[in-house]
Amino acid sequence: MREAARAHAREAPGQDPDLPAYDLIELFFFAYRDFVGDPDRILDDYGFGRAHHRVLHFVARNPGLTIAELLEILRITKQSLNRVLKELIEKGFVEARPGTTDRRQRLLFVTEAGGSLALRLSRLQTQRIGRALADIPAEGRSAVADFLLAMIDPGERDAVARRVDGPGEGS
Repeated sequence: MREAARAHAREAPGQDPDLPAYDLIELFFFAYRDFVGDPDRILDDYGFGRAHHRVLHFVARNPGLTIAELLEILRITKQSLNRVLKELIEKGFVEARPGTTDRRQRLLFVTEAGGSLALRLSRLQTQRIGRALADIPAEGRSAVADFLLAMIDPGERDAVARRVDGPGEGS
């Protein structure tokens, strides 16, 4: 299978545009399933799901993130975010503080428990990424990053690249 996937990837530029790239599509689905599956098992112990994970991740990586910014990142409805955020706040994983210039604004921060959980989940996913990268040549990491960035809508790539390169470890 590995060779078939690699062969298809090498042939992709000349591929018939009417034929779906089922092998790469399915590899992407299975990779995502396992990438999020590791944290899913831990999140289940807290009664959390993938939406909670995404919120924790981006709040931990961007202390002081506004709700509007988080909505823009996640591209979910305000109603969906409010439900997840309410649970994270009530269970002590995230806190919302008033804005420094606009007191109506809510700035989001992870608590110590939230930061610990976010770091635990990120370390787990980093281990999976590390195992995957160990099987490919050293220049593979750059190729993987280039591929993932290219999967993002062209109009969003610069903003995503800045966001990915910008924040530190979180709080």
